[in-house]
Amino acid sequence: MIQTFQRTLPHGITLSCRAAGQAGRPLMVFLHGFPEGAFIWDPLLEYFAQPEHGGYRCVAPNLRGFEKSSAPPEVEAYRAHLLIKDILELAALEGPDGRIDTLVAHDWGGAFGWGLANAHPARLDRLVIINSPHPGTFLRELRDTPAQREASAYMTYLSRPDAEQLLAADDYRRLWPFLTTPEASRDWLTEPVKAQYREVWDAGLTGACNLYRVTPLKPAAPGEAPRIFPNPPRERLTVDVPTLVLWALDDVALLPGLLDGLQDFVPKLDLKKVPGATHWIVHEQPQLVMREIEAFARRPGAAAQ
Repeated sequence: MIQTFQRTLPHGITLSCRAAGQAGRPLMVFLHGFPEGAFIWDPLLEYFAQPEHGGYRCVAPNLRGFEKSSAPPEVEAYRAHLLIKDILELAALEGPDGRIDTLVAHDWGGAFGWGLANAHPARLDRLVIINSPHPGTFLRELRDTPAQREASAYMTYLSRPDAEQLLAADDYRRLWPFLTTPEASRDWLTEPVKAQYREVWDAGLTGACNLYRVTPLKPAAPGEAPRIFPNPPRERLTVDVPTLVLWALDDVALLPGLLDGLQDFVPKLDLKKVPGATHWIVHEQPQLVMREIEAFARRPGAAAQ
């Protein structure tokens, strides 16, 4: 059964959370992306809370700026290190010794998952990334690959000053196409699921759009000069914890070139490519996602539970 609750963190941010499983068990944290909310993880929360599938304490927060979580209006409040702090403080309240056994992250959640694994590896046993580009390969592809810059052009639209007003107009007429690209199966987008999305979006979109406004990793807007991308030192890009990357190959926004050279940054990498699936693979093929995560968690060489 899914539990819902509000958790106020020591630094004052409140996260609305969904959870399953017994407190005190090894902690599995799930991070959603845009334009999602924590509800997308419900089947996985219930699955991994079951004793035969690990008996985890499973917690999925709504990221700051989403659903009923705190939504500071300032763009600077959405810097990656601040959202990573939210996750770490939540883990300190929910997990044994403040550790995260397994962090599962999709889309924007993955950006914070990569960052947490790099900066705080002692707090994390294993990482699962679902269609979220590693910052090292994303920097390279934005800089060197016109096709990826074109595929990422939506990021400049979502960072417009009026983006949230445009997205909310006419019952979110401009948002639904994000979920229903021609390549995507629409069978999962039922009326009850649409109602869950509307509930997240009705709470406000400014926080979500601020993620796009604050990031330097996006193409130049039309009429802007070409962007000069940051060049972080390698030690800020390496991830040494065991990592499963589950990648749907029909993702129209994140092209397969983002996987090239990934092992140079993630030496303990397990890469699973999924043909015939899109960016919304968590909705489209939840059973496959659960199987792959469970197999990874049980595999010798992935940090033992």
